[in-house]
Amino acid sequence: MDGGNEQRVAIKFCFKAGLSATETPVLVQKAYGNEALNRSNVFRWYSRFREGTELVEDDERGGRAKSTQTEVNIALVADTVKNYRRIASRMIAETLNIPKTSSSDSERGFGKEKVMCTFRSTPLDTGAMGRSSHIIAMAFADNFFNKITMGDETWCCACDPETKRQSSEWVGDTSPRPKKLKFQRSRIKTILIIFFDSQGLLHKEFVPVGKTVNAEFYKGEMDRLLKRIQRVRPAAFCSRDFFLLHDNAPAHNF
Repeated sequence: MDGGNEQRVAIKFCFKAGLSATETPVLVQKAYGNEALNRSNVFRWYSRFREGTELVEDDERGGRAKSTQTEVNIALVADTVKNYRRIASRMIAETLNIPKTSSSDSERGFGKEKVMCTFRSTPLDTGAMGRSSHIIAMAFADNFFNKITMGDETWCCACDPETKRQSSEWVGDTSPRPKKLKFQRSRIKTILIIFFDSQGLLHKEFVPVGKTVNAEFYKGEMDRLLKRIQRVRPAAFCSRDFFLLHDNAPAHNF
């Protein structure tokens, strides 16, 4: 008799002797020490004995389920997907009478994955695509994209801690896990306006708290940007051969 069955016999004896389910774990722990069954197992066996069970052996297990990911199923799934490319994994499983997980494994087995469609407002026009390609080629030839100055706005917090992904590090098998202090994102924040081109940063400035971004503020911002371009991009400033791409947000407060 192994140790597990021996303890179950002892638990059955305590049950027959009229001891409660809370008293029995104490006696089992005292008799078997670290190898004793825990309270939840003792309570489980008490429930089984109350239901009339006399055996102290565990129920037989069915064992590991047989895999349905076979070459035949992979071929059947591939043929089904080939005939109907929008069929769902659930429908494949029901059609072939295999589990849904096996259907997904078979889908990966023949090197296919289901991707979502991209939405288009109008149908594709071959002529329009050709004209677009021609315009893009002309823009590259004229160095158009390098003449664009872009501007944007973003919120900046006084304290913006790194995410778990940003703070991840490469470590060895025996190296300890890296640790960091947990910070909360600061409630103090402001707007950063930034301008840049293909060569890098041109101009940046923070909007004062309570300031309204209106036409007057925007004009002053453009004056400061032109002075910055004159200093860091003198050739572009003299030729005026650059374009400003900025959002057209309405007046707003920060």
